[in-house]
Amino acid sequence: MNVHIVDGTYELFRQFFARPSHLNSEGVDVGAARAVARSMLVMLEDGATHLAVATDQVIESFRNKLYDGYKTGSGIDPVLHAQFPVLEQVLEAMGVAVFAMVEFEADDAMAALAAIAARDQRVERVLICTPDKDLAQCVVGDRVVQFDRRNNKVINAEGVVDKYGVPPESIPDYLGLVGDSADGFPGLPGWGAKSSATVLARYGHIESIPGAAGQWDITVRGGAKLAKTLADSLQDALLFKRLAILDTNAVQLANVDELRWNKPGENAAETLAAIDAGDLMIRLTKLWETRR
Repeated sequence: MNVHIVDGTYELFRQFFARPSHLNSEGVDVGAARAVARSMLVMLEDGATHLAVATDQVIESFRNKLYDGYKTGSGIDPVLHAQFPVLEQVLEAMGVAVFAMVEFEADDAMAALAAIAARDQRVERVLICTPDKDLAQCVVGDRVVQFDRRNNKVINAEGVVDKYGVPPESIPDYLGLVGDSADGFPGLPGWGAKSSATVLARYGHIESIPGAAGQWDITVRGGAKLAKTLADSLQDALLFKRLAILDTNAVQLANVDELRWNKPGENAAETLAAIDAGDLMIRLTKLWETRR
């Protein structure tokens, strides 16, 4: 079996900004949630059997306690924010496993689910459906991969190296040095993508980088300045790395059987009708009949 793990937060944001709004009979905008629900049904119709969707409508997480500048929900369009619970309710009614995170982020849930799935010998492949660079740390060979659904691109471990210049296990270190503007931490001054990739490709982790450029057995442009910056800001780099490390204990499951698509709930027709997606119920029913 294959296991598909979807970044519901990313999907909802993408659909919100890519599609026009859609007001239901009560005048509530449900356009983004409606579009994501349709997209998940297409995945099921295309053969997905084990599907999980992770969301984090709270936005803030335990990381905000570690770093004041970490991302918050400030500035998010209230119309978009209001569609998180709508999406979660719709997907649950459709029989899809939903992980709505509060203390942790959707990224943590996806990392945890990927680790659980990877431990199951029945699983042939785990597809983490998001282009988010944080999730590159979860990639393992050709078995646990990232899948960019928008561009229909699969990124395996070799693809991570091609894209970032470092293997999956060094992605948190890479982000600790270059920063991640989407998550709100800056990285270290002068440490760009190229220099960070070059140094980490040799030493693997921030903690393993020698304290002076004269001790490096590689040549990096501006190495002396970079070494001094790292020495002066080592604790910052380690903090940023900590922010980038995903928590694989964020979700607990007995096994991947809990991710198998289930029969739509008794309230599915009513829930889908509330977002003007009654046609999905017909498709869901037909699909269930072919699967059971």
